[in-house]
Amino acid sequence: MYGSPEHGGWSSKRTLALQTEHNRSARGLQGMIFTRDDRAGEGKLSFRLGLVTDAVEVEDGQDVYASLVDHLAHGGRADYVIADEAQFLAEEQIDQLARVVDDLDIDVYAFGITTDFRSKLFPGSQRLVELADRVEVLQVEALCWCGARATHNARTVGGAMVVEGAQVVVGDVDQADTVGYEVLCRRHHRRRMASASARAAALSPDVLPVQQV
Repeated sequence: MYGSPEHGGWSSKRTLALQTEHNRSARGLQGMIFTRDDRAGEGKLSFRLGLVTDAVEVEDGQDVYASLVDHLAHGGRADYVIADEAQFLAEEQIDQLARVVDDLDIDVYAFGITTDFRSKLFPGSQRLVELADRVEVLQVEALCWCGARATHNARTVGGAMVVEGAQVVVGDVDQADTVGYEVLCRRHHRRRMASASARAAALSPDVLPVQQV
């Protein structure tokens, strides 16, 4: 089982998941894609540039190992498994993916981000790191609004960073009007200063220089 947790955002993780699918399907292989809470909707694996492919939506309490066995038992084919948004899977579902590798001898490629908007590990990501045969951490070349390397995921509501609420809320990046997400450096994540807050502070008359006549 190959785990690819990512620091600082979603885009590179999802790009790699789609590339993994494309490379294998181009060689005539057939895979099963599991995902959860993709912003394109149920049963979809998407990328912001418009690329979308069908996937199996994982539900609460679903046994992904049993789902794959059922697929194979009914004549389906699965040369490999891709699990995107692995951070949203339950710990037991990560265990089930490991069983796919051990008992069915099918490679599993799992992709997810490591920490939530509070800088806490997702249970699914933690279990993935604990069980994966190989872990590749994607150090994304994402930048905070200040220009420093982005290392933390932030949730915003109306452009303001929030640090309370449910761990999983589906939103999109750079959406200031509703629930959105953006990446920040540690300094500005600790200061709860998202890009909209920074712009508002820069435009405030209170911080403008005063000219003496």
